Amino acid sequence: MRLTKFSHSCVRLEQDGSVLVIDPGTFSEVEEALAGAAAVLITHEHPDHIDVDRVVAVLAGNRSVSLWAPQGVADAVAAGLGDAAGDRIHAVAGSEQFSAAGFEVRTFGGQHALIHPLIPVIANVGFLVGGAVYHPGDSLIVPDGIAVGTLLVPVHAPWSKLAEVVDFVASVRAPRAFQIHDALLNETGLGLVEGHVTRLGSRYGTSFRHLGVGEGVDV
Repeated sequence: MRLTKFSHSCVRLEQDGSVLVIDPGTFSEVEEALAGAAAVLITHEHPDHIDVDRVVAVLAGNRSVSLWAPQGVADAVAAGLGDAAGDRIHAVAGSEQFSAAGFEVRTFGGQHALIHPLIPVIANVGFLVGGAVYHPGDSLIVPDGIAVGTLLVPVHAPWSKLAEVVDFVASVRAPRAFQIHDALLNETGLGLVEGHVTRLGSRYGTSFRHLGVGEGVDV
């Protein structure tokens, strides 16, 4: 499976000629990431994880693309598409399994990490794709009962702190890890956070490395 990193939390997965994209949001290169895609997975409704207008435009122009997302996101995309939605917009929650464009997908969690007690908690679904790549969205939910091959690590967010990020990496113990949710950090901050994740994650068997925008790797 080929993984390509786009800005912030957007990644593109390619295997056997099929393309699946996770979280094409407002900080990301939506149209480039979705070029040729057959499936889109959305972890939650925040704009940095789905640019609704641009995703709807892509799906309206290509009726072979299907989307899986929490109920609220699925409803918003379906409303934007109108009659063009058909039966290709799917609502998902945690603890489900489905096939998307030939990729086997499992879901974990169910809610967004707490930002502040005064801010309502929304739905968030983590996706394990092909039994290998885990994208947690805006959560640090450790998938149970499986061995993750490649972990996508939200390295910085208003809802997290470094200790929690390191504990997440140590708990999952994936052999490989790459960063997501990195658009809010400048080069100095990113280097500091990733340095800690690299050094401490290695104690638990995880090899972490930074992927540049547009950089791909086989996983």
